[in-house]
Amino acid sequence: MEEKRNEERSLLMLVTAMLIYGTIGVFRRNIPLSSGLLVFWRGLLGGTFLLVYLGLTRRGRRKEIASMGAGKVLLFILTGMFIGINWMLMFEAYNYTTVAAASLCYYMAPIIVILLSPLLLRERLTLKKGICALVAIMGMVLVSGVLGISPEEAGQAGQLKGIALALGAAVLYASVVIMNKKVGKADIYWRTIIQLLSAALVMIPYLIFTGGFRTGPVAPSALVLVLVLGIIHTGIAYTLYFGSIEGLKGQTVAIFSYIDPVFAMFLSAVILHESLSPAGGLGAVMILGAAILSEV
Repeated sequence: MEEKRNEERSLLMLVTAMLIYGTIGVFRRNIPLSSGLLVFWRGLLGGTFLLVYLGLTRRGRRKEIASMGAGKVLLFILTGMFIGINWMLMFEAYNYTTVAAASLCYYMAPIIVILLSPLLLRERLTLKKGICALVAIMGMVLVSGVLGISPEEAGQAGQLKGIALALGAAVLYASVVIMNKKVGKADIYWRTIIQLLSAALVMIPYLIFTGGFRTGPVAPSALVLVLVLGIIHTGIAYTLYFGSIEGLKGQTVAIFSYIDPVFAMFLSAVILHESLSPAGGLGAVMILGAAILSEV
């Protein structure tokens, strides 16, 4: 009974994190910073917020991070760097290809997790989950509208570069999910702090080399959005996300990850007034339906 409650709590945490992630696109539209600089501030603000939170609530103790061991800490630093590069690649992919094509390529990551989970996580791939994964990816094709891209557009150098960047982000995203599952249990807060600060750290050499720290005047409203992106979309959401995957199967995490792009699609229609086609609506139903049926 206790195990069932823990699983339900983990699932609620995961769904909440995915809904928060789904609003990132709306915020990103109104933040006039480069991708690298935004990744830096996102990781730094998110990690700093959690450090302050631990200090105020007195939850952060040295023995908790010491109990992880050097091996786990180094692995968290590595996955944090993967997260930073993942963010960077995805932001850059939008500069070269359509949002639809980039999103479709990026959300190959859950499929990668599903296919690798029997090999790397020793989780059995059931027929039902396999079918649900197939339905979800078919729904994502409909939602993304990628079928409307012409062969001429697909053959352009910039288009191919954008697709390659998004696929690279997908590989890193899948790697983070699998590595966090394999590392075992660890304090949620310290794990997230190390990973977020590492995501910011990995951007420093890039920003120095490209002169990315130099930027023009930024409106106060944009600064507020950066704070929201760093604290809510990063510090809080990543704590929920990493805390949830400890109590769920990798295949479950993969299926429910599709809530993020579907919610983003609905918000873009409501807030940004971007139309959602009938095919896109059908795809959204397929994705959510697959996510629910996989857990029934």
